[in-house]
Amino acid sequence: MRGALIPTFVVGILGIVIFGIARGKAGLLGALLAQLVVVMYFTVHLAVSAISRKLDPLTTFALAIFSYFAKIALLGLFLWLLTRFTSRSTIDRTSFGVVALALTVAWLGGEIRSFLKLRIHLPLPQARKDGEGK
Repeated sequence: MRGALIPTFVVGILGIVIFGIARGKAGLLGALLAQLVVVMYFTVHLAVSAISRKLDPLTTFALAIFSYFAKIALLGLFLWLLTRFTSRSTIDRTSFGVVALALTVAWLGGEIRSFLKLRIHLPLPQARKDGEGK
């Protein structure tokens, strides 16, 4: 998780500063809200992965699909509430969208980089001697 959080927070702080300066308070709030939403979204993903680590594959698949659709539905509801009950002068939509996309790329890039750094040793199949397994 640390491998994904560090680049995400660096990109988030940059986005908050840049849009805070460029778009004022509304840009700052939009970028902050994007940081909160993206980190919560991916943290739930990691929590579900940790919970399902020791479960059988079918249960893991069902839990992953359920969490995916639940996150999409809640994200849709959140975005609808955001557009319905806040004004553009309060939360800048462009700042929110740009920072959310940048944070998503940073999180996924950090996760991929961390995974590639792992030294996973997979057992190799034993070489068969002549005459075995026929």
